Amino acid sequence: MWVAAATLVTATFVTSSAQATLIVNGGFEANPLKNNQWSYFSADQVLGWEGSNVEIWHHLNGVLAPEGNHHAELNADGKNNGAWSIFQTFATTKGQLYDFSFYYRARANTNEAFEFSIGNVEALVQQHSTSAWNKFSGSFVANSTSSTIRFTSLNTGTVGNFIDDVVVTQAPSALKAEVPAAPTLAVLGLGLGLLALLFSRRQTKG
Repeated sequence: MWVAAATLVTATFVTSSAQATLIVNGGFEANPLKNNQWSYFSADQVLGWEGSNVEIWHHLNGVLAPEGNHHAELNADGKNNGAWSIFQTFATTKGQLYDFSFYYRARANTNEAFEFSIGNVEALVQQHSTSAWNKFSGSFVANSTSSTIRFTSLNTGTVGNFIDDVVVTQAPSALKAEVPAAPTLAVLGLGLGLLALLFSRRQTKG
């Protein structure tokens, strides 16, 4: 009995520590592109994402993605009515705390900016650099059984706002609350004592 309990606790710890992001295709890697190539796709052609066209680069013009080989350009190429916007809805637990992060970078100039929202968090992201990636991160409390992460351009232009490595995970504090407490020394001692008693009885019968 004690061995089974110990195995269960160990398995729980492994599952929690290996928890993956809730975002599908957060690195925009699913669409095949060759090195130094770019293309734009309708949102229904990009795994996980909805909204406007999604322009994806593969190390084009010497711009290396912070994760994987691809990154997206929010102000995509192609036809669009109004501002560019891509979003993804994912399952959450109401009242649960979640962490989020993503990388962003300017393409043409440091005046590039976009709006970002997730759950009850909204932000204007405007401190861009054309030579390095910046990381934006934070936390939010889910107010529903599903939440949406969204990126929206401020204009209709087709140049600007690189995005990559979009990640949402359950906050470590929330995970810790879900993990059963490890057996105490007293419980372990009791288990070992029972095993010793059983062994003693078998020896006596022999």
